[in-house]
Amino acid sequence: MIGIFDSGAGGLSVWKELIKLLPSEHYFYISDSAYCPYGPKSKDLIVKRATAISRFLIERGAEIIVVACNTATAGAITELRQHFDIPFVGMEPAVKPAAIETQTGVIGVLATQGTFNGRLYIHTSEKFARENDIKIIERVGDGLVELVERGQTETPEAEALVKKYLDPMIEAGADYVVLGCTHYPFLVNAINRVSNNKIKVINPAPAVAKQTKILLHRERQSDKNKMSCRRDSDEEKNTISTTGSNIDILKGLALKIVGDELAAGEITEQNSLAFQNAIFKHIDI
Repeated sequence: MIGIFDSGAGGLSVWKELIKLLPSEHYFYISDSAYCPYGPKSKDLIVKRATAISRFLIERGAEIIVVACNTATAGAITELRQHFDIPFVGMEPAVKPAAIETQTGVIGVLATQGTFNGRLYIHTSEKFARENDIKIIERVGDGLVELVERGQTETPEAEALVKKYLDPMIEAGADYVVLGCTHYPFLVNAINRVSNNKIKVINPAPAVAKQTKILLHRERQSDKNKMSCRRDSDEEKNTISTTGSNIDILKGLALKIVGDELAAGEITEQNSLAFQNAIFKHIDI
């Protein structure tokens, strides 16, 4: 089973890529909405929540955990890898491809403050800015996570807030914007409208799904006995859960993703039924 967690519904943008690449796997998704957003929270709290959630997932049979949250990756993935003996896959703002592909020498990064404060982001952004002689325009997307959590991604309020953050990037000549929060892919339509489709969006989720597939295969090959230990109870095949009260938002987003991917031919009818029949529930961690 693949465990996934985020501070809220944003991690479903990563789940979307995972179910296309690994449609026959079982998933347990946790939205830690009782503590959403993680962005302004302290490192100590993020480590505490990430550790508790990871333990919960491992106790239910997770073979690998995707930390589908940039802030939690920046603040806690080192501690998680030290504490547990299964693989963890985290999020990283995709500065490298933007730095390589930009034609204007200017890229934008839209992320949370917690992501910008992370050592990995600081190292990566400085490295590629220096090596490729590019300018990076950074903006903290305050308020965007909350819009996604309320299901208000296609509203005038969402477009106005996206415009506030994107305009300085566009004015500086950015031709790419890197999404540094898993909630932000749900705002791509607003981003495209604001930029008149003139700024390319880089979402790291597909690369994270590919890395998950590689590590999961490697983990199973390293200990074939793990296959016999996998928990396969009906209750835990596909579960989407929350520690908060946003189960309706989660269910709506998940079912829309499944419907869209089925229509696009990315998953089969059989796979779509497995996800449509997932358990949606509140949990306490």
